[in-house]
Parts: sequence; C-alpha cells; structure tokens
Amino acid sequence: MQATRLTLMCHARTVAQKLARFPTNEPLEMDWQSARGSRSARFKGSPRLMCAPELRTRQTAGLFGDRVEIVEALRDCDFGRWNGVRISDLQKNEPEGLERWIADPDSAPHGGESVAQVVERVAAWLKTLQATPGHVVAVTHPFIIRAALTTVLQGSAFNLIDVEPLSAIELRFTGCWRLRLPGGEPEGTL
Repeated sequence: MQATRLTLMCHARTVAQKLARFPTNEPLEMDWQSARGSRSARFKGSPRLMCAPELRTRQTAGLFGDRVEIVEALRDCDFGRWNGVRISDLQKNEPEGLERWIADPDSAPHGGESVAQVVERVAAWLKTLQATPGHVVAVTHPFIIRAALTTVLQGSAFNLIDVEPLSAIELRFTGCWRLRLPGGEPEGTL
C-alpha cells in the first residue's frame, strides 16, 4: 500500500495575527509577490498543492508554486461577528462568551462555526485523502491545522496546540494517520 503524505503548511503572518485579532480576509504582511515561487524547491518531487480560499492562503501558496487547487474544506473557522475583533476587546466586553467558546467545542457565541464543526469538516476532508496516495501540501490556517491534529490524535488537545506562521506539519496515512514532525531542511538536502 502506497502512503498518503500530507504536509499542512500555515499561511505566512498577517497584520491580524500580529495584533491578536480574529482574522478577516486580509493579505499577508510580507511582500509575497517578490517572493513568489521562492519556496518551490522546499519539497522533493511535485506534490499536489492545495490551499484554502482566503487571500492569505492563496498568497502563501504562491510561494510554493503556481498550480494551486483551492479547497473549500481548508477555509478558516467562521468567527461570525468576532471577525476582525481584538481578543483583548473580547476579554473586556464578552469574557463569558470567549471563555465558553474556549471551554466548550460545541459553542459558537460569535454566531459562526464552533470548534466541533471545524473539526468535523476537517475530519471529512482527511477521509477524502486516504484513498489518494502521494504527497499533498495544503496551505491553510492555524485552526484547520489544529483540527487536523485533533482528528489524528483523537483527543481534546485543540487549545493546547500553537501553530506559528509558515510552520508545517506532516501527516502520513498507511492504514492509519500518523503525525510526523519534519526537520527544517528541504527534503533531499541531507
């Protein structure tokens, strides 16, 4: 059985991340156009490149190649009326709602998607990849990477996982999903 290899790549930093705000459809903080294709040699061979539909993921995917498949299942969590709001403002103005949302994966006090709904969506997408051997690189959001890890780890560690900008995590499927933490060097350079 040939393995399915999934590398989840977090988009590059945005101003919203820098200011600790819930995201909107903002661009990257970096000059991504001059860096277009600069990371295309990061992966050996020609992996299938996917990304979420948001601007920040499409711009980040452009660093890795031109042939990008937009995948709706990789979209960020719908934060409802919290889009663009600073977390510190929520701590002042809606502390109960924020605490409930963090503590209860089924709650959605912002009127958008619950963590449980995000995890369910990502779990369904992971199932679609199980029958597709080969390497997939998916540029997405911290919440989606957390949801994938929660699904694979089959636990409740969602709020204990930090996903940094441009970080990558690799999952492989050979009968069951396994987490692999790749090194910092591009493949084939060692």
